[in-house]
Amino acid sequence: MHASPTDDALVALRDAERTRRGRFMMVVVVLLCALPVLASYFTFYVIKPKGQAYGSLISPSIPMPPDLPLRNLAGEPVAVDSLRQQWLLVVVDGGSCVAECESHLYMQRQLREMLGRERDRLDKVWLVTDDVPLQPALREALAARPATTVLRVPSEALGRWLRADTGQPLSGHLYLVDPMGRWMWRSPARPDPMKVKKDLDRLLKASVSWDQPGRPQ
Repeated sequence: MHASPTDDALVALRDAERTRRGRFMMVVVVLLCALPVLASYFTFYVIKPKGQAYGSLISPSIPMPPDLPLRNLAGEPVAVDSLRQQWLLVVVDGGSCVAECESHLYMQRQLREMLGRERDRLDKVWLVTDDVPLQPALREALAARPATTVLRVPSEALGRWLRADTGQPLSGHLYLVDPMGRWMWRSPARPDPMKVKKDLDRLLKASVSWDQPGRPQ
């Protein structure tokens, strides 16, 4: 027997209903995953339980470009996804790294240690915007545990993601990237480490329900 047009129509309706139900469940799952993130941002920047934030909220946050050309110091390409699932405190500068760069790298290390038991939720990243070789003493210092992740990326490509405040160079700030790879906070130029720490404390406290210490291996 051949199916009647009515039977075909019923099958099509059932298929359409299953498709709609599947899409609805997908939206629900995405929303459930996003709610803790949205709640942490809302708590940190809207409710502000401990006063005004020191740094600047990047709203909306800006995802890391999937084609950002990252390379390690050996010149090997590094996948963008390898930087996800952990908070990143980012320094940007050239490989010669003098004066302000050294100050930012030292501040980055100290800020992580000042977070106490929350420090394992934060990785230190230095994005080097040129091909200048790093001094051996600096490489040794950066390799001391917990090591700083050092990656090279052309400044033009990086500038399509991170942006400095008006009148400031890209190297003038510290940048915070969330575990989903989105740039969401920028320090003022010449940042005050104690004020930066207060922002980090509030943000990590607000987001405690949606990330875990240490980068998954």
